[in-house]
Amino acid sequence: MDAYNLTVLNEFILIGITDRPELQAPLFGVFLIIYLISVVGNLGIIIITKIDSKLQTPMYFFLRHLAVTDLFYSTTVGPKMLVNFVVDENTISYCSCATQLAFFILFITSELFILSAMSYDRYVAICNPLLYTVIVSQRVCWVLVAITYFYSTFVALLITTKIFNSSFCGYNVINHFYCDIPLFFSLLCSNTREIELILLVVASFDIISSLLIVLVSYLLLLIAILRMNSAEGRNKAFSTCGSHLTVLVLFYGPSIFMYVQPMSSHSFDTDKLASVFYTLVIPMLNPLIYSLRNKDVKHAILQTWKKISIICSKV
Repeated sequence: MDAYNLTVLNEFILIGITDRPELQAPLFGVFLIIYLISVVGNLGIIIITKIDSKLQTPMYFFLRHLAVTDLFYSTTVGPKMLVNFVVDENTISYCSCATQLAFFILFITSELFILSAMSYDRYVAICNPLLYTVIVSQRVCWVLVAITYFYSTFVALLITTKIFNSSFCGYNVINHFYCDIPLFFSLLCSNTREIELILLVVASFDIISSLLIVLVSYLLLLIAILRMNSAEGRNKAFSTCGSHLTVLVLFYGPSIFMYVQPMSSHSFDTDKLASVFYTLVIPMLNPLIYSLRNKDVKHAILQTWKKISIICSKV
């Protein structure tokens, strides 16, 4: 029975965000705009932080990788979701579903630890400015990012392999707009306790450990800021951390809601709402938050735009 099910199950049907036909066109327009803003914004951050000589610091190195993870995990979900708004039957092949899940886990996990690295970077920059380039050297930055990507790849392969090596019952309808982990438990015939335990342990470790780094970094940073004698220095320090704190709050809230709770507590509607927020809205907001609140990024964008305008005028 299990072998038969594994053989015949070659695609999944995605219910999508809504099954109401009158909402398909408006939602397609809204999410297309959100996705395009996300792609343009994150590509802009990647390019600007790469080519501008004033943005070659650890802070912008981590910001560039944050933009990379935002771009890739929103692209893992966004295009397929948009296609599903305009086709009659929302299907995704077995292999495509496994691939989508693996890449989504990889980049969402990477984002957690890149945000943690950014918190540590801000702590060192404000609390140990004289040793900043020594403690957070280019080599250290690359090591932190490499460990993050290697670990995230391991987690993605572990969870995806466990799920897709299990026996499916033949029922292939997923009440979501992409292949997400909690939705597979109702489709599996085999015992899901091991997978649920692995997911709970990994998700708890990832969120708690990364959040602990963030909290400790910002607690020490807050103590250092409050000890500053200069009001101008305190304001500058708070301003420097403001964008990152905003991104942290936006990202950790939905992530904790989605993955650090028992599977029986999940609601399809609330899960979809939370998923839309952290798969599409947050990747769109992050570049806007960092560019609108950061003078260096705004200046770099302005200078790049002027150079492009000059080149275009000469052509």
